[in-house]
Amino acid sequence: MKTNAEHPMVSIVSVNYDQPEVTCEMLETLRNVTYPNFETLIVDNASPSTSPYSIKERYPEVELIISEKNLGFAGGNNIALKQAKGDYILLLNNDTEVQPDFLDSLVDLMESDDTIGIVSSKILYFYEDNTIQYAGASPINPITSRGFHYGYKETDKGQFNEVTETFYPHGACMMIRRSVLEELGLLYEGYFLYYEELDFAERVKRAGYKIYFQPNSSILHKESISTGKNSPLKTYYMNRNRVLFLRRNSKGLTFFLAMLYFFSVSLPKNTIKYLFDKAHLSALYRGVVWNIRNFDINKNQQLA
Repeated sequence: MKTNAEHPMVSIVSVNYDQPEVTCEMLETLRNVTYPNFETLIVDNASPSTSPYSIKERYPEVELIISEKNLGFAGGNNIALKQAKGDYILLLNNDTEVQPDFLDSLVDLMESDDTIGIVSSKILYFYEDNTIQYAGASPINPITSRGFHYGYKETDKGQFNEVTETFYPHGACMMIRRSVLEELGLLYEGYFLYYEELDFAERVKRAGYKIYFQPNSSILHKESISTGKNSPLKTYYMNRNRVLFLRRNSKGLTFFLAMLYFFSVSLPKNTIKYLFDKAHLSALYRGVVWNIRNFDINKNQQLA
């Protein structure tokens, strides 16, 4: 039997924003985790109306980090990434609940191949019985920006129980090799919400590392508690960041065709979709205008 010293250390990082009870529900499941060598860091992203200190009171084993400003998903995680001690860093959404053995197989897979940069678990919906949200991901079409999660909305019957290389991780649960973070730098903070894991995955693949799906690790995801499943905030960031992602990860003819598709197909289609919904329509166009006004934003943060 291995001792703690023989198990690589895992730093579990999660961001709380005005959801101490949801975060505590996640932490309660972490108390049952069988893997013997991990630390947990919770970043409070300047919660405006609820105190995060109840988290520390109920879970004193957690390192609670208070940000004075809401830095978004990437910015909040980056605060903890600079302090994390683990050989592997697990980014875990606070609106998840984990299985007791979910860490073991993630670490085992990482340990088996040092060219693996990221591993994601199988993700099931919390509120839908045995229903898959993520079991790996397809490539994203460079022109249409369309891609999909394997198994999405399917009943889990074991049809995705093979460890496989995949194109993208899922930001709700993704383990990153520390040495990869040190080599490539932190998550890009320009997105604020959504697309961060896709952008980081592009950097990982360009550096020659692989991304894997590990079905022997599973979590439950409550999904979009912070932003809402169909909120104007989500519409704004999804469209704003789709264009930003293309700007950062496409070039030449591919970039031109992708922009042509967005402005001639996607934007008119969504305009019609939100024609009688002023809040969403405004969010859509504010996302487009943001890219025009901030066309020079394209920098990475480095791991200190």
